[in-house]
Amino acid sequence: MTKVVENKEFSKKLEKRTQQFAVRIIRLSTRLPNTPEGRVIRNQISKFGTSIGANYREANRARSKADFKNKIKICESEASETQYWIEVIIDTKWLSREEVSTDYDECSELLALFTTIGVH
Repeated sequence: MTKVVENKEFSKKLEKRTQQFAVRIIRLSTRLPNTPEGRVIRNQISKFGTSIGANYREANRARSKADFKNKIKICESEASETQYWIEVIIDTKWLSREEVSTDYDECSELLALFTTIGVH
């Protein structure tokens, strides 16, 4: 019984963490240039960065273990893509590595978590 309670607590905390990450990504996206290229990247990073938490919430309501694993793999993929877009933002020099380091580090941690969850 204790394991179930611990898993539920972990799940709730990770749901909240991914939701907070979504808010951070939205805020980051508003700092991108209002150019055609900037709008494309803003759309991409917002789409993928906010879907991590939405997909994780759905995973926690999965109908089967296979459904859960599939949704976790989607979370992993979305986190990886978000990390990619943050790297693009750094490489274009729209924002410095220092300006996005907290978001990048959090994204890396989420990616590691979902990778680990996905193999169990």
